[in-house]
Amino acid sequence: MNFVNLSLATALAAAAFSLPAFAQDAEFQLPEHCITSTEMGEMDHSAMGHSDGMTGSDSVDLSTSPEHVQKNMRKMMITMPAMEKGMMNEDPDVAFACGMIAHHQGAIDMAQVLLDHGDDPEMIKLAKEIMDAQVGEIELMKNWLAINVN
Repeated sequence: MNFVNLSLATALAAAAFSLPAFAQDAEFQLPEHCITSTEMGEMDHSAMGHSDGMTGSDSVDLSTSPEHVQKNMRKMMITMPAMEKGMMNEDPDVAFACGMIAHHQGAIDMAQVLLDHGDDPEMIKLAKEIMDAQVGEIELMKNWLAINVN
């Protein structure tokens, strides 16, 4: 199994073992402009080499993984589908903005997990810089969507 398939199987396993935790993480949503009638539909994960919702017979049990791993995987299970959904917009500019908003949110989530659990001063500094940059870029894209999408 290649790294991507293993990563996605791991993400799904994390979701299965942390459904109660999703309630607290579910606040991330794409902006209204990313969820329009011009979407081309839900993505078929089999087109990306995934079957039955990105699962495989060799799914990994993350229940014994460190807390930071579990947090990262829970967050990813929210932002990855949102990124895919955002990129399905028929307008390439809107698709880019919507997909990138979710992508940037994933970076912010990962940086927050590092701030909560990391020790290395260089990585902590980088995580803070990433958060600052990504928050600003998300706001820029949300503003663009509000002005340019009816």
